[in-house]
Amino acid sequence: MADPFGFLNYQRQDNPFRAVDLRINDWHELQEPLLEEQRRQQAARCMNCGIPFCHSGTFYGVQKVASGCPNDNLIPEWNDLLYQGRFKAAFERLAKTNPLPEMTGRVCPAPCEKGCTESLNGSGVTIHDNERFIIDKAFEEGWVKDSGVPACKTNFKVAIVGSGPAGLSAAWRLNQLGHNVTVYERSDRFGGLLMYGIPNMKLDKDIVLRRVALMQELGITFIANTEVGVDITVATLEKEFDRIILATGASVPRDLDVTGRHFQGIQFAVDYLTEATKDVLKHGKEATSKKLAGKHVVVIGGGDTGNDCIAAAIRQGAATVKQLEITPALPAQRTDQNPWPEYPLTGKVGYGQEEALQKFGEPITTYSTTTTGFIGAERGQVIGVETIAVDQNLKPIPETNQVVRADLVLLAMGFLGAEQSLFEQFGISEIYDDYTTNNERVLVAGDAKRGPSLVIWAIREGRKTAEKVDEALRALVYQ
Repeated sequence: MADPFGFLNYQRQDNPFRAVDLRINDWHELQEPLLEEQRRQQAARCMNCGIPFCHSGTFYGVQKVASGCPNDNLIPEWNDLLYQGRFKAAFERLAKTNPLPEMTGRVCPAPCEKGCTESLNGSGVTIHDNERFIIDKAFEEGWVKDSGVPACKTNFKVAIVGSGPAGLSAAWRLNQLGHNVTVYERSDRFGGLLMYGIPNMKLDKDIVLRRVALMQELGITFIANTEVGVDITVATLEKEFDRIILATGASVPRDLDVTGRHFQGIQFAVDYLTEATKDVLKHGKEATSKKLAGKHVVVIGGGDTGNDCIAAAIRQGAATVKQLEITPALPAQRTDQNPWPEYPLTGKVGYGQEEALQKFGEPITTYSTTTTGFIGAERGQVIGVETIAVDQNLKPIPETNQVVRADLVLLAMGFLGAEQSLFEQFGISEIYDDYTTNNERVLVAGDAKRGPSLVIWAIREGRKTAEKVDEALRALVYQ
């Protein structure tokens, strides 16, 4: 245990967010880390309780949302080491299960904190921010590179299709285990949704580029602008590699089949966020282009992606931003039907919503509302969104029709699953729980396997798939 009285002596203190009026004028990261001594105090709040719900992701309740870390992170152990100032040992514990903690320490919604025993009667430990401190310290000291050097090399070759969190996690672990890894990415940059699906102020792209650069330095080959099944054949991969991992993500966005969907100015959220990130990479973090100046933006869908779109649109100078959410607003506190340690199904104000509230002077989110159609001008450009309120069963309520002005509509309604063409080319008809498929040389990891999910799930599945590949390849040696 770090400090048996730490949870009594120290109040929870998160990494503070930069002031809204400052951060909406650039693309720099939202949060500013605490000082080292403050972070050690936060680690001291961990009680190393007898049953640490934090480090075991368990599905509770009717919603079946995981509470606790699904990646089996050794959280009480590295909290204790952080409190003691033994930062390298803390990193070594963290890296045993999480190959990419600099990503989760920035973008994970931290189900570990919701499962923390202290959350039963107070505020859980700042596990998310503690993790970020440990990995940032490790990069500063060069420990990350040392941890990625394989003890010995094999002659086996593994191809990974997709360079998102699952692909990067699998590549890192396979390289650690001594195998020769090649990662194929159809986009122009590596990182998948880490690069283009999450805006820079939430996950600085320098962080993603740093990890990829280190992996290249350690011998992993990355090939961009190459779509497997189009630019390189499936037969070529099967001939050149001993095993193949498909980590292509759940990249099919949910669409909205209503009148007027064809009008210009209606985009999927991920396409808009990709464009925004490319602007930042081209012009820098200080250059908040005003490409949406005078424009009225409507975001359809809630969740993190919706908030990311709100925040990006504000930085691009939108005249107004409105958000439409079909579900009702969540309660401010847990209900009796949602007790700890279940994941709390409670409402929160996202960082984008907070920025919009301060900029526009009022909440921008309308709940229990669905879109019935789009209105367009003669030139084919969207100019409005037709809506209607819905009841608790999501049924339309008569005579509640409204029209919301819009020059740009962003569809942030989640994803349906993975694109199937590549699976078909590999002859995959079954994907099993252990990441294997009916094609014994091809495995599937991350969102491509489980559907749209959290970064931490993708990291876990990438690591587990890599270890499954290693097990199969080493068995070949002894046949």
